[in-house]
Amino acid sequence: MTPLSITTLVAATGPVLQVVGELDYTTATRLRDTLATVTLRPGQRLVLDLAGMEFCDSSGITALLAARARAHAAQADIALAGVPAHTLRILHIVGLDQVFTLHPDIDAATRP
Repeated sequence: MTPLSITTLVAATGPVLQVVGELDYTTATRLRDTLATVTLRPGQRLVLDLAGMEFCDSSGITALLAARARAHAAQADIALAGVPAHTLRILHIVGLDQVFTLHPDIDAATRP
């Protein structure tokens, strides 16, 4: 079990949140709280780099959807980068792979 850590970076396209560890019932609030501190402007892209995410439950998926809602409220885009296979499978099963823009890595997601 790896505790959740979230690092905020800035790319040319907008803010990037690197999510490492377990995004679950006990930690999903931390992602939501971090999102509340991120400044998003219209036309920017919020990137969630999930390459280091080891586990994601339904609360984590809900937090990802909250990030999407936050981005859209700011008239910004959102992309997920480096989604681990186990989470990608869940996104596919529930149809969220059609809702989120997915990129293989952070470089592809932050390309203007």
